[in-house]
Amino acid sequence: MRLSIDDFGTGFSSLAYLKRFPLDNLQVDQSFVRDIPAQRADTQIVAAVISLARSLHLDVLAEGVETETQLDTLRALECEFAQGYLFSRPVSAEDIHPLLREKG
Repeated sequence: MRLSIDDFGTGFSSLAYLKRFPLDNLQVDQSFVRDIPAQRADTQIVAAVISLARSLHLDVLAEGVETETQLDTLRALECEFAQGYLFSRPVSAEDIHPLLREKG
């Protein structure tokens, strides 16, 4: 089992959780991903979260990736995982197996 902090940087995802739980992954909230690279502050926040995760030996997943430009920026920032409409719309449990075989 792996443990992630979802929507990192918003709501109840406190920095204190980084030392309180045996985490494997930080998920960067889509509110920071949405306007990269156009909004410099959002890009810097994402870069800082990635840097923080690296220093703690955590994986990083960016949520809400919708454009190739966002994905290119995340790759340049060395974010290894991404999810969002660029890859697929949400699918039902019964539809996931054919999708995974196709993408496999």
